[in-house]
Amino acid sequence: MLLLDTHVLVWLDEGSPRLGKSALQTINQALATNQLGVATISFWEIAMLMDKQRLTIKTELDIWRSDLLQAGLLEFSLQGTTAIRAAQLLLFHGDPADRIIVATAIENTATLMTADEKILSWDQFQQKIDARL
Repeated sequence: MLLLDTHVLVWLDEGSPRLGKSALQTINQALATNQLGVATISFWEIAMLMDKQRLTIKTELDIWRSDLLQAGLLEFSLQGTTAIRAAQLLLFHGDPADRIIVATAIENTATLMTADEKILSWDQFQQKIDARL
């Protein structure tokens, strides 16, 4: 299972060149095998960025989300065990959304694709891929 960090989902949707060729190939393989997911909190993060006018999505957010799910993206809802694990991540920075995304990857035995340096440099979590490669 491959879990996309919020910015990676946005990059994928935008066709951003920040998303590396190898990363894109990995995403396409995961999608083709029904193994591509995103944490529910990513949609919250995107909605917040849109509200702050730091991000623009060309369609209504609920329609955009629905289209992604219909295309095969899996959504991992926040479970109580995931919330607890997110609070208990040792030596991890305080961003609640990052904590929940990492905990979602751990709870679902997924590899997290991210370009977030704080996540990539956190030694206690090995299941990660740099989205820029």
